[in-house]
Amino acid sequence: MIAEIKEKLKKPIVIVGLMGAGKTSVGKMMAKKLNLLFIDSDSEIVKSAGCSVVDIFSIYGESEFRRVEDRVINRILSDNKIKVLSTGEGAFIIDDVRKLTKEKAITIWLKADLELLVKRTSFKDTRPLLLNYDSTKILQKLIDERYPIYANADITVETKDEPTYKTTQNVLRALYDYLCNGEKNV
Repeated sequence: MIAEIKEKLKKPIVIVGLMGAGKTSVGKMMAKKLNLLFIDSDSEIVKSAGCSVVDIFSIYGESEFRRVEDRVINRILSDNKIKVLSTGEGAFIIDDVRKLTKEKAITIWLKADLELLVKRTSFKDTRPLLLNYDSTKILQKLIDERYPIYANADITVETKDEPTYKTTQNVLRALYDYLCNGEKNV
């Protein structure tokens, strides 16, 4: 299956979804299995800005963060090299970013339920949208607002509370089905 994916893959892979869905973990493992470069857009934003995502949000606000995110993702995808890019949870909701990623890449939505997202995000203080708020309420609001937009991704994979390698296998299988059989959802 890996050989067939590598043979048919002509565009970068962009992973989208809410915080806690597994974008970075799955993206790293996918890139390793496919022998591709892995890039995390939030890490690139931190390098560009010289401060943390939380600091950008608190000092400059979410709209400035989204502007920088748009610019960074444009730069990452401008070279047309095949790679795996994990985006921040809000990137795909930006019209320009969504249009760009749909045009230049294969987009994969890691779709997780509320309970899993709460479990995975509750112990981190690096999520600016959740700091000092009821994470369950915020995540439910984000699900309601963003899942209809994430549904525009080329591929949707339902994630579960399982080891990363299993989720990665499911994503690779879905990518294979998409490239070889035109299937979108797993």
